[in-house]
Amino acid sequence: MKHLIYLITFLSISVHSQEFIETSFIKDTKLEADRFVSVSSFEATFYIFDNVLFKKEKNSKGIDIGYNNFQLGDITSVNTFNPLKINLFYKDFNTVVILDNRMAEITKIDFNALEEQKYVTHVSTGYDNTIWVFNENNQQLELYDYKTKTTRAKSMPIQNNVLDIKSNYNTCWVLTEKYLYIYNYFGSLIKKIKNKGFTAFDQSNENIILKKENTLFFLKNESDKIIPIKLPNLLIDAFFVTKETLYIYDNETLHEYQIKTI
Repeated sequence: MKHLIYLITFLSISVHSQEFIETSFIKDTKLEADRFVSVSSFEATFYIFDNVLFKKEKNSKGIDIGYNNFQLGDITSVNTFNPLKINLFYKDFNTVVILDNRMAEITKIDFNALEEQKYVTHVSTGYDNTIWVFNENNQQLELYDYKTKTTRAKSMPIQNNVLDIKSNYNTCWVLTEKYLYIYNYFGSLIKKIKNKGFTAFDQSNENIILKKENTLFFLKNESDKIIPIKLPNLLIDAFFVTKETLYIYDNETLHEYQIKTI
């Protein structure tokens, strides 16, 4: 009986230690890009080449639509969560440009020109006419309304070094060197999860994909359990997730996988 108990205990530990998220291969697509950004719900691919943001429509055989603003320096980040209000962040000039779905400029936000100047290090999409920004002057996450030029919400100061921020219309996630912070649209902290070496992340339907070295992990909404994702041996230069589809770019090819969530 004692031997049976030991066997059951050993098997349960083994199963738990080998737990991972399964994936299934969908397809590979060649992509010449300096940086892969995202894929929209209509399967348009966004990428950066020679400091120009391009939008490649599905099955397009023509010239990809591009936007450039070379006088603002290098593109720091791009957020396409709202395809009608794409935001480009130029950190060197402390400026955000908002584009429509035809890649035409809607507005430009120069944080240096504000009455209350902000030094912004990270940007993500908000609801309505807002964007989430991390203001290094006060070490706070802010929901900024670029139409009224007012701040709608602020978090308490974040003392850790911010690595990245992502958002949807209701929630903003802030990855720092020590924690992953989760905020609601009032700027109130909902939850924080200890960062165990993760350096980048993405979100879809409030489920999180985290990167540590060359491995991806899955964090289900409202869970604290971070589970490795089973993938072939790929170079993960950039990645993006939408619904249950995971895109991985290895500097030459865009690999597409379905995530079999639990």
